Amino acid sequence: MGVPFVDGVLDSRAVRATGAAIAAMQESSGALPWFPGGKTDPWDHVESAMALSATGFRAEAEHAYEWSRRTQRSDGSWPMELRGGDIVDPGVDSNFCAYLAVGVWHHFLIVDDAAFLRRMWPTVRAGVDRAMRFARDDGAFRWAADHRTGDMFDNVLITGNASIHSSLRSAVEIARILDEPAEHWVRAADQLAAVFDRWVVDRSVLDAASNHSMDWYYPVLGGVVRGDSGRALIDDRWSDFVVDGLGARCVDDHPWVTGAETCELAMAVESLGDVDRAARLVESIQHLRDDDGSYWTGLVFSDGKRWPVEQSCWTSAAVVLAADAISRATPGSGIFRDIVRGGVVSGVPRLR
Repeated sequence: MGVPFVDGVLDSRAVRATGAAIAAMQESSGALPWFPGGKTDPWDHVESAMALSATGFRAEAEHAYEWSRRTQRSDGSWPMELRGGDIVDPGVDSNFCAYLAVGVWHHFLIVDDAAFLRRMWPTVRAGVDRAMRFARDDGAFRWAADHRTGDMFDNVLITGNASIHSSLRSAVEIARILDEPAEHWVRAADQLAAVFDRWVVDRSVLDAASNHSMDWYYPVLGGVVRGDSGRALIDDRWSDFVVDGLGARCVDDHPWVTGAETCELAMAVESLGDVDRAARLVESIQHLRDDDGSYWTGLVFSDGKRWPVEQSCWTSAAVVLAADAISRATPGSGIFRDIVRGGVVSGVPRLR
C-alpha cells in the first residue's frame, strides 16, 4: 500500500509525518481528541482513525476503533463529548451514531482483514440502528436527542443528513461482505437520497443552510448530489467561501479559513472529477502546516493570526484523506468518491 501524496505539494514522507502527528495525540485509551487534553467526540475520532489507516498506522487505527467499540453505550450511541474519558455531554447525535460505519469500511478496504470487520460488526450495526430511530417518515433524519429522556430535537440538518447517507451506504457494504441482512438500511439510504432530490429544487425540505461552509459542500461529499447538480451546487457559492491562495472559509461572514473544511471541500470537488482544483485547495492551506507535520486549525486572514491556537487532530486527518483522494494511493482513497446513489462502486477485497 502506498502513502498518500499531492504532486508538488506534499510528498508521501510529509503525509506520513502528518499521520505520525495524529498518532502522537492519541490517548492511552485509544481516543483521538481534538488536541492533547481536549475533547473527544465520536465523529472526529473516527475521521482521525481513518487518517491513521491511510498513513500506515494500522495498530493505532485499530486501537481507536477498539475505543469506539468499548465506549459504545447499550443503546448503540456514544456521548457527544468526552474529555479524558469523562462524559461532558451525554446527548445523542444521529450522525455520530452512524459514522463509525464509514471508518470501519474504510479500514477494511485498506487492510482486508475479515477478523477486524467481524469484530466491529456488532458495534457498527448497533450504531446505525440507533441512528435509524431518528428517521422521519419522509426519510430525513432528526439531529439529536436527550440521552436521559430520549426526546428528539426536530432539526434536520443538511450536513448531518448528507453524512448519514454515506454512513448508510458504507454499512450496507459491510453487511453485504458479511452476508448480514441490511434491506432496511438500503431503503433508508434510498429514501434519504430522495429527500436530497427534493432539496435540490426546494430548500425548505431540510433546515435552512447555516453560514457554515459544510452545509454547502456536504451534499456532494456525502454522495447525494453529484454530476451536473453537484457542480452547480459547488459553483454557486465558490466565491462566497473560497479565498484564493488561503483556503476555504469555515463560515461565510468571517475572514477565517480552516484547514479541515478546505480539505473536505477538496474531497467533494475531487468526487466530481475536478482533481486539479482539489489539489489547489490542499496546496492553499499549507500555511497551516507545522514543522512536525500537524496542522493548525485555521487562520484569521484579516490580521494574520492563527485561531483557534490549536493543532487539531481532525484538521490533520482531513489533509491526509484529501491527499489520498487526490493520489488514490490506498484502497480506501475512494471512500467518499465511490459512495454514490444506489450503493458503493469501489472494488471490494475478498474476505480471507
